Amino acid sequence: MIELQQAALANINKQTLLRYQLIEIIAYWEGRITTNHLCNGFGIGRQQASRDINAYLKELAPNNLEYDMQLKGYKPTVNFQPVLTKGHIHEYQQLLTFNQSLVSKSNYSTLGLREVSTVTPPPRLIEPSIMRAIIRAMSDGRRLEIEYLSLNSPEPETRVIAPHSLVDTPLRWHVRAYCEKNKAYRDFVLSRFINEPDILDYSPNPLIDDDDWCTPVNLVLEADPRLSEHQKSLIERDYGMVQGELVIPSRLALINYLIDSLSLDLNSINAQPNYQQICIKNLNEIRETLQSRNLLKV
Repeated sequence: MIELQQAALANINKQTLLRYQLIEIIAYWEGRITTNHLCNGFGIGRQQASRDINAYLKELAPNNLEYDMQLKGYKPTVNFQPVLTKGHIHEYQQLLTFNQSLVSKSNYSTLGLREVSTVTPPPRLIEPSIMRAIIRAMSDGRRLEIEYLSLNSPEPETRVIAPHSLVDTPLRWHVRAYCEKNKAYRDFVLSRFINEPDILDYSPNPLIDDDDWCTPVNLVLEADPRLSEHQKSLIERDYGMVQGELVIPSRLALINYLIDSLSLDLNSINAQPNYQQICIKNLNEIRETLQSRNLLKV
């Protein structure tokens, strides 16, 4: 069966794969998938949607779905096993967030469950021409001449950078790039770019030379020890901790963003354990590693 799945996957184009993944996620979490989900989500006809469901069953997962006359759709069988997704709740949550961004007065329901409200911070302004130039430079391994604004100077500064990755934090987007002025890899806030960058020649500073980016690091969380046993067990349950801890894989270049997103601080502890709730179990290890690379925020 696995060999048949691999052979089928080799011949599936990206759009079809996305539709198959939607089938799995909606069926697994909502208990029912219909052609309407695919029609509304991808703008395809009912016949194409029906072919997609049948092809998914025939080529990839014949035992995953069964038609239910009462539900007027396909429901997951007791033997359902995801083959294109992981069955993790965050996959469904991401779909709900994406769905919410598509909903409008003229398009009230798109992919599935619609009774979801998303609280998001206001987006930072990023000029399309700037983003296009950055993406092109990243794809082709080229250098960029940019104009960049900072809080330290009212005048824009010209820099030559070699971007290799985009970074999405809860509050803003960055681009990770080699900076020729600093002769080091740095993060640049995308909303601080002005004017369209000039795309230059190929860069001799690729991603693999960015040591901080390529250094894996684990952030280990635990319930705040100052909480009562009941409170700690509740926090451990909230975060799905195993044996009292949650291990979050990250990169050394991104660990400060991750810590900030959790409202934690490497240099201080909130006086109220009920407010903080979690803390960094490997705090000293993280601090020492960041300090050795001059990345520790003061």
